[in-house]
Amino acid sequence: MSVYSKLIDKALNVFKIQEKNFNSSSIPSVDAAAFVRPFITIAREPGSGGRPIAHAVASKLGFVCLDEQIIDEIAKSTKKRKAIVQTIDEKTRTQIEDIVHSVLNEEYLDDVKYVTELTKVILSYALKGKVVIVGRGSNFITPFAKGLHVDITAPYEVRVQRAMQFEGFKREKAAQVIATTEKERKNFVKQYLRQDPDKKNSYDLTINTQFFREDEARDLIIEAFYQKFPYARRK
Repeated sequence: MSVYSKLIDKALNVFKIQEKNFNSSSIPSVDAAAFVRPFITIAREPGSGGRPIAHAVASKLGFVCLDEQIIDEIAKSTKKRKAIVQTIDEKTRTQIEDIVHSVLNEEYLDDVKYVTELTKVILSYALKGKVVIVGRGSNFITPFAKGLHVDITAPYEVRVQRAMQFEGFKREKAAQVIATTEKERKNFVKQYLRQDPDKKNSYDLTINTQFFREDEARDLIIEAFYQKFPYARRK
């Protein structure tokens, strides 16, 4: 067993979730000293451009961008189809919903297992460093001082227009998708991580992409990363 596996197992041993009774001690913690290389987390509002910015940052730094791979790894560890995991990713559920779905669908992945595996994947990559982690409350799961934590935002109307432009939605559909996705992501963090994603001091840097191109936002994040972790700057 690798040193990373031992650290993750230790963290998960204190990840106590019993009969859906989540509390402030539910989030596993790993000794911050174990994080020897810095990482980046990027929270994003739907339509803000956060995902492509995250991939652009990772590409320029030569980091791994942990996004879809989270789904792949949870599917592999739980032996569920990727499509099943995608349907519950960053979404909240009630205990009744979990019971009903688990009875009707033998492939269903309950929320306890999903959050446990999600935490395991995020911590595993963060411990190794040189990774950009997209969303899923990763700024709350990882130690704040050991990574750069970014929030990508944009005005509501801008995000709706982008959904119309890039996804081909009519305005009503675009507004519905933006509102639903935003609510699900925020409630996911509140329900399972017991944190408020709207608190400004949860992030080192917030970028409003209304007036910043993808490459400009990318470069701002990279400069902030080197400001926080000057020892990580490439020679």
